Amino acid sequence: MAAITEASRDPTVHLTEGAVARWALISVSVAFLVLFLVLPLAIVLVEAFRQGVTGWIEAIIAPDTRAAVFLTLLVAAVAVPLNVIFGVAAAWCVAKCRFPGKNVLVTLIDLPFSVSPVVSGLIFVLLFGAHGWFGPWLKAHGIHIIFTAAGIIIATIFVTFPFIARELIPLMQEQGTDEEEAAIVLGASGWQTFFRVTLPNIKWGLLYGVLLCNARAMGEFGAVSVVSGHIRGKTTTLPLQVEILYNEYDFTGAFAVASLLALLALLTLALKVTLEWRGRAERLAARR
Repeated sequence: MAAITEASRDPTVHLTEGAVARWALISVSVAFLVLFLVLPLAIVLVEAFRQGVTGWIEAIIAPDTRAAVFLTLLVAAVAVPLNVIFGVAAAWCVAKCRFPGKNVLVTLIDLPFSVSPVVSGLIFVLLFGAHGWFGPWLKAHGIHIIFTAAGIIIATIFVTFPFIARELIPLMQEQGTDEEEAAIVLGASGWQTFFRVTLPNIKWGLLYGVLLCNARAMGEFGAVSVVSGHIRGKTTTLPLQVEILYNEYDFTGAFAVASLLALLALLTLALKVTLEWRGRAERLAARR
């Protein structure tokens, strides 16, 4: 008993136990990242360049792949700005205003996080498909949504709209309304208050949300797969093109297209780190 008591009072015992636990946790984390992140990424890059740079370039400049790249960029170019407008407006309402049903609005914003993307795509098929609720009316007026780029854009907007709002809501709640109220008291209009007070305060959070929204928009598979129809050269985005090429046993082409998405992920990660660093640096400068 005395030996146990003496050991419990020895600080070196606790330091040793803490060091062992710390290195054990670090080792598990690193092993997990290597196994499920670094190794798959390395395999994608190795397979993409198995036939050399020439084979990679030929796979990327194939007509169907170029069409998939164009459609992916088009979807992101439409979905992201619309989500910026919605995200900023929703965050403003939740953080700056009091109104009945605020909790319902927050719950609806989180809805795409809890619904499977495949189910989301199926919902739009049931709404806008040929036999859906609005399908006959749309067909009678010559409007086609399902199996077109329009359907892909709508599905992408749905699965990505929480990202910006969810990034801005806690930030704007933390900042409060004091600065906006002071600007209005001094005679600033609503738009002047937004552009000169609110927007500078949320710019890093907004850029971070845009970054995440853009990455998800370009990499979305489930909802897009349901509404696209997999029409090669017309309604296939980059993730769908990877699936098509892989199912056709064109492994070099599939991994080449997948490498584009992998490079997008790495670029997103680099931009994420940069934005976080700039945001922290600006906050520290403001406190000084």
